[in-house]
Amino acid sequence: PGGGGTESAGSRDAVVALVRSLTPEETMSRLDAAREYARGLPAASGTIAAIGFCWGGWASFAYAVAQPGLDAAVVYYGTSPGDTDAYAQINAAVLGLYGGDDARVNAMIPTAEGEMARLGKTYEPNIYEGAGHGFLRAQEDRDGANMMATEQAWPRTVEFLRQHTE
Repeated sequence: PGGGGTESAGSRDAVVALVRSLTPEETMSRLDAAREYARGLPAASGTIAAIGFCWGGWASFAYAVAQPGLDAAVVYYGTSPGDTDAYAQINAAVLGLYGGDDARVNAMIPTAEGEMARLGKTYEPNIYEGAGHGFLRAQEDRDGANMMATEQAWPRTVEFLRQHTE
């Protein structure tokens, strides 16, 4: 609200409500604007990646569908496309990082894995046993499983981005 950051919404619940009010079209339009801005920066290399967490993980995967010029997408515990036709539109390499105890999100991994493989596209799902949804945000939870997931997922993220954007 008023051009401010998340603090201007007043509460976490208000922030969640604002995010949920965005249409997929508006989200993709905003990501396109961020992509164009980043491409114009003096340090830009010409390659672009998206990374997102939870809802942002969904947005990162959805952006790989919507933006053919995207080079890589990193999806932290976000859902993958439910429409199998969507996978044909993806040109980006996709890295998925998921908690083993996240049944809602993980239920969609086999479809993504099968469709991406069938189409000869790069999709690397990583499931961290015992870790939950949001493990990077809640590293101390789940008797060390979230920390173990974090210690494995973050270096893999950096390696994947270097591999697909340099």
